[in-house]
Amino acid sequence: MADTNQRLTELSSRKPVSFAHDPEMKLYIPDGDVADPVLSLVIPALNEEQVMAEFMDWCLQGIEETGVATEILILDSPTDRTPEIALAKGARVLKTPVRGLGRAYLDAIPNIRGTYVILGDADCTYDFREIAPFMVAFEQGYEFVLGSRFLGSIEDGAMPALHRYFGTPLTIFLLNFIYGSSFSDIHCGMRGLTLDAFRRMNLKSQSWEYASEMVVKSVRLGLKTVQAPVHFYKDRDGRLSHHKRIGWFSPWHAGWINLRAMFIHGADFFVLKPGLLLFLLGLLITLPLGLGPVALGGIHFSLNTMYLGSTLSIFGLQCYFLGALAQGIYDPVGTVRQKWVRKFPYTPVVALAGIVFCLGLLLCLNFILAYAGAGYTLFTNMVGVNHAGVIGLMLVILSFVTFVSTLLLHAITANFPEPPKPPVEPG
Repeated sequence: MADTNQRLTELSSRKPVSFAHDPEMKLYIPDGDVADPVLSLVIPALNEEQVMAEFMDWCLQGIEETGVATEILILDSPTDRTPEIALAKGARVLKTPVRGLGRAYLDAIPNIRGTYVILGDADCTYDFREIAPFMVAFEQGYEFVLGSRFLGSIEDGAMPALHRYFGTPLTIFLLNFIYGSSFSDIHCGMRGLTLDAFRRMNLKSQSWEYASEMVVKSVRLGLKTVQAPVHFYKDRDGRLSHHKRIGWFSPWHAGWINLRAMFIHGADFFVLKPGLLLFLLGLLITLPLGLGPVALGGIHFSLNTMYLGSTLSIFGLQCYFLGALAQGIYDPVGTVRQKWVRKFPYTPVVALAGIVFCLGLLLCLNFILAYAGAGYTLFTNMVGVNHAGVIGLMLVILSFVTFVSTLLLHAITANFPEPPKPPVEPG
């Protein structure tokens, strides 16, 4: 025990690598550091002294089974001896202030040396003796390997019933419904991805919501994705999970911010297709009444119906263009923005919008002239003119919305930096 304590003291006094861009970050490099790793295990660990030695043994066993040069990078904001234990077992330790789980991963990215990355927790709830399936998936060309506790196993007591049977299934359903995906466990903390994909995700989340943002962006990027069964264990006796350390509200807060991440990266789901449907429905209601009232089975449809239809059309077209703009903002590689620019080419669309605008003005002008000619009173013989005037107002608004939205679609495309092109091989 004395030798171990002396060893930990020596490691704690070792001079770290400092960073000019963030003086609060320090990187500690162990003896026998792995050179040129292919795989990096990137593990946040906040005060995990109780289980750190066992967790490192699990990692070393898993690395031995893969036979791949692997570094272990522990991301630590400690008040205990977690970093000294990790260093003694051969891990690199990146010490940072406590800034959130998502921020820990962001801090790690510039310090990851492997081509492939496996993320996870240091609490011995995820079995890092079983990293070989992740490496096999990488070798098969997959860019994102999402662990799944539901495809693997969940030890009794490892997950509260409310999380297991309500919260987690609900958020999984919502994400799959919004993004058209088929993930079985979007909150699994054990996941792998290529370093290139990790960088291209351009993650922004600072806390628990990183999990949903990462899954969403794997869909947006079109990453080649597979799921890997994992085994999930309950906490060691005497250890409290981070949610329990923070308080009863922590899981609810984590669920809320994960929903927020799903929604803010998926606004197009709520407006694009619904908007198109409302636009077409509004036209179907409004245009047949352009020449006057219509009676069906004793029910008369007239101006009130037209007001409803024109409102639906205007609102629907605005929603449709909002969805197009949202997709342009979300697009990480530029293909979606180019699709919308091709769908709404500047000159033809602006010209058509101008023609429709003028037609709408003519119909409105016809109403104004007829109204003035009737002494500024409405008579039954003006019914057709009234209906045409509603059509005119709708066309004026629709054409203006189309014009401005087309400008914005082209502006987004012009102002977004294009992704770097792959290098051309010399011929």
